[in-house]
Order: sequence, then structure tokens, then C-alpha cells
Amino acid sequence: MKSAKQLWAAAHVERAALAADLALIDDEQWSCPSLCEQWNVEQVLAHLTAAASIGPIRWLGSVFGAKFNFDLHNDRRLMEHLGPTPADTLRRFGDVVTSTTSPLGPAAAWLGEVVVHSEDIRRPLGLVRAVPLDVATTVANFYAEKGFTVDSKAAIHGLRLEATDGPFETGTGPVATGTTLSLIMAMAGRGAYCQELSGPGVPLLLQRCSASSLGEAT
Repeated sequence: MKSAKQLWAAAHVERAALAADLALIDDEQWSCPSLCEQWNVEQVLAHLTAAASIGPIRWLGSVFGAKFNFDLHNDRRLMEHLGPTPADTLRRFGDVVTSTTSPLGPAAAWLGEVVVHSEDIRRPLGLVRAVPLDVATTVANFYAEKGFTVDSKAAIHGLRLEATDGPFETGTGPVATGTTLSLIMAMAGRGAYCQELSGPGVPLLLQRCSASSLGEAT
């Protein structure tokens, strides 16, 4: 099991990798729809900046102020970190690459936040990153055990997931197999990644992704 220090170090690596990728895209790509249906690429990046900039007390105040409407809470916070230009939004994200500030919850949740939202950005842009297998496995295990920022535990109830590229496996029932990263994204409610899975459990997993549009409490 990784320590909190190791988990944060991994999150910093993933943030830096995302910043490096986005430094190469053009202005038009910043407005590309992400896998977070309500946000484009630039807005997801601002959301990541917000998550790395708000501690538990201010997070609770924001949630109370939004009357527990997490969509409103998230929109308000990302607007604080959305720059006047994409370059400025990227610079603001660069300022928090090594941050260990976070809302409530364990470090594994915030590592998962970076991994999932990085894919939300990369996939529509056609960008690919090989997330280190040990990092992906840590996130997959956390999502299988906890329905924290996304309702991942409910998404896989009654299913068995098996990674084809590493040791991750969990649950009992109809099987869905695929890469660890694809399983993470499916657990996080991203139906697009179910296309990369195989096995009799995939239709139910896809149905749950499509029906629930699993929300986030960050």
C-alpha cells in the first residue's frame, strides 16, 4: 500500500504530464468538449486547479453555499481558476502541480481525480498517456472499495472486473476485462471506455454509466 506521500508524488507526476501535453495544443482544441459532458477541455483543467487549491474548511463553506448542489459548487470554483486565455488557465494549473491541498478525503481520491480528469481531457484530443501501472492499480483498488468522489462502488456492484495488463481484480458476477485504466474510467462512469472492455459484464456496466451519469462531489 502506498503512503500518502507516495500518492501525492504520483499525483504531481500526472499533473506535470498533463500540463506538458496541453502546452502543445492549439487554441481551438481548448474549447473541445471533454468527457465531462458539461465542460470543455479548458474548464476541466480549471476544475483540476480548483481541486488542488481548496482545503476542507473552504470546500465545506462552498458546498453549504451551493446548498449541496455539487454541480453549482464545482462550476463556481472552476470559474475562479479559469483564466482570460487558455494560456493563463494552463499557467494557473502549473502553479498547483506540486500542491498537496485538497478537500476532504484520502490522498488516493485526489490521485484518482487527476488520473480520471486527465483522461477526460486527453481522449477527445487524441492524446495518449501510459499511466504507470502501479499508479493505475492503486486508483482502481480505491475505486473498487470506495464510492467517494464518484459512485464507483455502486457502478460495479454484482460484477467482476479483471485487468488484462496488471494485478487488479475485484468482485463476483459477470466479468468485464480490459486495461486497468479503462476499468478505472468505466468505474468513474465514462461509458466511452466500456468500448475497450470485453466480457458478459460489459453491457450492465455500460448501462449503469449511461443511466446514472455518475456525478462528482469535488
